[in-house]
Amino acid sequence: MKQRDAAARTNVLRDLPSVDELVRTPTGSGLIEKSGQRRVTGLARRVIESLRKGLLANGGSSGFDLLAEAEKRLVLEVESERWAGVSRVINATGVVIHTNLGRAPLSEAARRAVVEAAGYATVEYDLPSGNRGKRGTRAEALICELTGAEAAVIVNNCAAAAFLVLSAFASGGEAIVSRGELVEIGGDFRIPDVLAQSGTRLREVGTTNRTRLADYEKAINESTKMILKVHPSNYRIIGFSASPTASDLAALAKTRNVLLYEDAGSGALIDLKTIGLTDEPVIVESIAAGVDLVTFSGDKLLGGPQAGIIAGKKDLIEQIRKHPLCRALRVDKLVYAALEATLTSFRDEKALNEIPVLRMLSMTKEELGDRARRFVKTLGEIPDLAVEVIEGVSAVGGGASPDFQPETALIALSHARSSEEKLEYTLRHSDPPVISRIADGKAVLDLRTVSESEESELIRILGGL
Repeated sequence: MKQRDAAARTNVLRDLPSVDELVRTPTGSGLIEKSGQRRVTGLARRVIESLRKGLLANGGSSGFDLLAEAEKRLVLEVESERWAGVSRVINATGVVIHTNLGRAPLSEAARRAVVEAAGYATVEYDLPSGNRGKRGTRAEALICELTGAEAAVIVNNCAAAAFLVLSAFASGGEAIVSRGELVEIGGDFRIPDVLAQSGTRLREVGTTNRTRLADYEKAINESTKMILKVHPSNYRIIGFSASPTASDLAALAKTRNVLLYEDAGSGALIDLKTIGLTDEPVIVESIAAGVDLVTFSGDKLLGGPQAGIIAGKKDLIEQIRKHPLCRALRVDKLVYAALEATLTSFRDEKALNEIPVLRMLSMTKEELGDRARRFVKTLGEIPDLAVEVIEGVSAVGGGASPDFQPETALIALSHARSSEEKLEYTLRHSDPPVISRIADGKAVLDLRTVSESEESELIRILGGL
C-alpha cells in the first residue's frame, strides 16, 4: 500500500517543471534582467514548492499547464514584492491627509529641496565661517517667526515630541490632564501610554465631557510637574461640554509654578476657518496665550514631511536639546530640507496656493464639479464603462477635523462586466496604482486629491478597463 502511494506521488510530480526550467523560460529570463538571477531563482523555488504541495493535496489533478502556471505565479511573486515597497500611487479617495498613503503630499518647492539635499548638503556646516554649524537652524528660525515662540526643536514625529517633553520635564512626577483628553489616535497610539513610558504619573481631572479650571487647581500638589492640554484630534464631544481656555490654564500654571504643555496635534500655522476647519488650534494663538511648550505635526495641516515640532520658551527648549533622547529622535537632512521649503511658503504668505493639503481643502464643490465634468468629457466613450458625476463628500483625514466633510463632486464608475469591487481591485493594480473608494454601489474617484498633472495617467488607466 505504501509503495503504491509513493508511486502515485511520483507520477503526480512527474510533469512538475524544475526550477532551472522555469527560470530559462522567456518569462523567467525577462524577470532576471529586471530583478537579478539570485532573486528570481529564489522566487522560482518558492513557486515550484507551492505547486508541488498543491498537486499532492489534490491527488495529482491540476487541470492546467504546469509550466504556464509556474510562469504566471513567478510574475505574481515578483510583482507582489514590488508592491510591498514604497511606490507612488494616485490618491483618488478624496481623503486629503491619508495616513496609509503617506499623509501630506509635499509641495513642488519641498520636493525640489529634498532632491537637492539628497547629495552633500549644509546640514551642520556654516558657509560664511567655514566652521561646523548647528543642525536645523533655518527651520527652527522659521518656526519661531511663524508662531511667536522663543525657540524650537524638531524631532521625527509628534509622538516622539510628546514623549521627549514628558521625559524631560515630568518624569518621576505628575502631569494633570482632563479625562476627556485621554485619547487614542491612529495606530493604537494612546496618550496615557506615552505618559507611562516617559515615567510620568497621570492625574486625571474632571469628567469626559466637562472639566473646569477649579478641577486642575485642586489637583496640583507637590508632585505636580506640569498641566497637559491635549487636542482630541480625531473625535469631538458636542452638547453639554466645557473645558478651560489655554490662557486660563497658563495663568494657573504660572501662579502655581508648574509648566503648561499643549499637544496641539495637526499643526495649523494659520487660521483655517476660511476653508471650513473651525476647531483646529492655531499654534501662534497657543503661544500668545502663554503656553510654555507646544508640540505639533509637520505632515498634517502644516503640509510638510513627517516631523514633530516642539516650540516654546527658550530655556525649556535648551533643556530639551540637552536631553539624551533628543539626539536619538532627531530628523535627517531630507526632512529639514522639505520642512524649510514648506515653512517658507507660510512665511511668504503663499501656503494656500503652494501647499497641496491646503490647496486641496480650499477647493469648492463648484470648482470640483467643473473639473470632474471636463475630465469625463476628455475621457470619452469607453466600451462597457458608464461614467457619471455625482455629489459626495471628501475628508480631511489624519485625525484632523473629523466633523468637517467638504462637499465634492465624485466620478462614479460602473462596468457592464465587472462589479464595483472588481473595478476597485483593477484600479488598485494598475500602473501606477489608483486608490479609489466604493460609495452607493459604485467605484468612485474624487479629483480633490488628484493633481491635474495626474489626470492624463488616470485617463489612460480608465481607458484600459
